[in-house]
Amino acid sequence: MAKRSLRFRLTVWYGLVLFAALGLFSGLIWVSLRQRLLSEIDEDLSARAGQFERYVIHEAAEVPAVQLTDEMEEFCQALPVSSYLELHGSKGFEFHYPLDENRAANPRNGAMRTMSRHFTAAGETFDLRIGDSLGTVQNTMRLLEILLFSLVPVVILIACAGGAWLSRRALKPVDDITAAARSIGIENLSQRLPAPQTGDELQRLTEVWNTMLGRLESAVNTLSQFAADASHELRTPLSVIRTSAEVALRRARSAESYRDSLGEIAEEAERMTQLVEDLLLLARSDAQSAAMPKEALDLDGVVEEASAQLRGVADARGIRVESAVQLDRPAMVSGNRTALRRLFLVLLDNAIKYSHPDSEVKIAIAREGQSVGVAIEDSGIGISEADQRHIFQRFYQADQARTDRGFGLGLSLAERIAREHGATIEVKSQEGAGSRFLVTFWAGVDHG
Repeated sequence: MAKRSLRFRLTVWYGLVLFAALGLFSGLIWVSLRQRLLSEIDEDLSARAGQFERYVIHEAAEVPAVQLTDEMEEFCQALPVSSYLELHGSKGFEFHYPLDENRAANPRNGAMRTMSRHFTAAGETFDLRIGDSLGTVQNTMRLLEILLFSLVPVVILIACAGGAWLSRRALKPVDDITAAARSIGIENLSQRLPAPQTGDELQRLTEVWNTMLGRLESAVNTLSQFAADASHELRTPLSVIRTSAEVALRRARSAESYRDSLGEIAEEAERMTQLVEDLLLLARSDAQSAAMPKEALDLDGVVEEASAQLRGVADARGIRVESAVQLDRPAMVSGNRTALRRLFLVLLDNAIKYSHPDSEVKIAIAREGQSVGVAIEDSGIGISEADQRHIFQRFYQADQARTDRGFGLGLSLAERIAREHGATIEVKSQEGAGSRFLVTFWAGVDHG
């Protein structure tokens, strides 16, 4: 079964609700009018019965019983032609009106509304039953039914037609938005949906869509730039490997020359492997699928592992790595040991790489309030203020760093790992005076 459009469903629901409402309204009108007409007949019958009772009491006291029938017949002549009356006395007196069985007021000829009452006159108890024809009421109700059954469907049809027109008009902006959205593809993500300035839900929906398109465009641009930068970075070691191999194979060489070529190839292959690993880690992290199980860790121990791993590199460059721990108890955090060690390796490697020979890299761990901070400080070349705003972007390299043939992925990885652990990284640096990176852990800190 084909799915109906929203416009069709709105019109159907509108028609059903209107039908139910008009049906209820018509029923209430019918019941109210009928009750009102019957109430008026009852009031009239009550008044007639009262008058007849008073008349019988008066006449029974003044005229003989044989003349009472004639007097009552004369009284009934003034009643409406549709009236019906019966009177029975306890001593055998009976009176019926109308006298002619063929008159229209005879109760056998149509529906009647009757009322009964009892009274005493001239020492005799009488039972009075008075009635009136319901013909007028029935005719009135029948006319009302004809009007309702004929007009209500017409009103519903007109209302449904109007509802369809209104729904088409109201949903036209949605059709326009749908058409505009279909025209937006990967090649024109900068295009935006037309936002109706109506201040209603459609405007808010369009603005949300445009915001989402902006985020999507930014993500696609980032992915495109990421792919382009990755291709560029991979091209360099591949070119070096191919060139070294081609030069080595061009003619016979000494064993020493072959070893140099193979060493250069191995070095570039190692750099390319490191780049691929970093790219894979970033990709898994972006997809939030990186396996990063967390456990309770002593932050001081993780930092010591990272510094011990790079201490040999620092010694080779004549750089001292000094640690200063200002803790009254272990700084326990919830984290992934491998990932956190990678974070501190990145920061320490940068500090050692860009420090001057015979200088010092300081590592400080301190608790401040509800947080624990790890500061890594060097006195190297520093980072310009303009570069500080971009150093955590992927493949970004400051001018001073490009001579080291880095990939510009380290700080991006560090920032991602810190964010996954609820931590923040702040940098303070001055060109020629060194840099200070502060990693502050909030979530998962053991305060006990």
